[in-house]
Amino acid sequence: MTLDSHSPVDGKRLLLIIGGGIAAYKCLDLIRRLRERGMTVRVILTKSGEQFVTPLSLSALSGEKTYTDLFSLTDEVEMGHIRLSREADLILVAPATADMMAKMVAGLADNLATTTLLATDKPVMIAPSMNSRMWHHGATMRNFAQLVQDGVHVIPSTSGSLACGEVGAGRLAEVDDMVTALENFFAPTGPLAGKHVIVTAGPTYEAIDPVRYMANRSSGKQGYAIARALRDLGARVSLISGPTRLDDPHGVAVVNIESAREMQTACQNALPADVAVCVAAVADWRMASEAPQKIKKQGGEIPALKMVENPDILKMLSCAGDNRPSLVIGFAAETENLHDNAKAKLKSKGCDWIIANDVSPRDGQSVMGGDHNRVSLITASGTEDWDNAHKDEVARRLAKKIEHYFIEHQG
Repeated sequence: MTLDSHSPVDGKRLLLIIGGGIAAYKCLDLIRRLRERGMTVRVILTKSGEQFVTPLSLSALSGEKTYTDLFSLTDEVEMGHIRLSREADLILVAPATADMMAKMVAGLADNLATTTLLATDKPVMIAPSMNSRMWHHGATMRNFAQLVQDGVHVIPSTSGSLACGEVGAGRLAEVDDMVTALENFFAPTGPLAGKHVIVTAGPTYEAIDPVRYMANRSSGKQGYAIARALRDLGARVSLISGPTRLDDPHGVAVVNIESAREMQTACQNALPADVAVCVAAVADWRMASEAPQKIKKQGGEIPALKMVENPDILKMLSCAGDNRPSLVIGFAAETENLHDNAKAKLKSKGCDWIIANDVSPRDGQSVMGGDHNRVSLITASGTEDWDNAHKDEVARRLAKKIEHYFIEHQG
């Protein structure tokens, strides 16, 4: 996923079921356009659909296997229809023929497409396409009305020249209109919709030689939780992450980096943004120069490691001039004098808020890498001590604070 892709479908997963109509050719361009926007597209091609487009062309454009056969042993060993129906964010049937719509209403499961539709727990969208007389037939109208009542989303067909030579309703929506409908479906909603947030997370690795590096105990859990919480409030989130063992949060643009300098560059490239939340435990120092070969033992002598200071990413974002986010939040991981050290950091960095994070060992265990945090929110107006809580709860509480900030400052 890339930070310059702002389409709401970026990172989403579509299962496209192609029905048997000559308009199926439009799906080739649809797949290409959606992939350009960062969407993953898998295809189920019906037997009648194979008369108009081929599995090879669909696979070439989607970069995924095209599924056709309910009784494929390879697929069904993996319970293919169940897996396909559950791994998508949305199922789109296009073209949705009169026959396909009738089968959907009746709950038939006589092929891979209909079986998948019957087994899904995900939203379904149809793009009807057929001869105008078929479209206006009473049976089709009843089936269409029932599908709408069942909660199926619709990309309306249009009127125009049909493949049969007639002119009328039932023409499959144009590719532009289908792309727009999908983007509208996935457009973020919530109090932070339209806001762009940069979140940094995890440790940085600073190379000593090709084998060794300096790092810290940060797991990235708190930063990832904050990215998810802000996403859930509708924000567009750019997560810039050092090395972790965590899965990328769905619906979040992730840039993976290793060193502090790489994180600085990624943050600069992500601007402009409305909010920056610097959770990452960025190494304060790095080697003045990385050894080109592995440093070997030399008769018991300890090698001198000359270090220099790393860039200050929080300060850089706080002093970004016209590109400065409206709200810059830093984290202060401290083992002593928690509030005093955090207040000093708030002043020296020029940020708006500091989350003072008590990482002193408890019961002989390190807090970093755990699932809970005890933090304090420090702003110019005072200090709030938050009870020890799961990192997801800390993230939700901070996200709500950010929401209230924009309500108070921008209406």
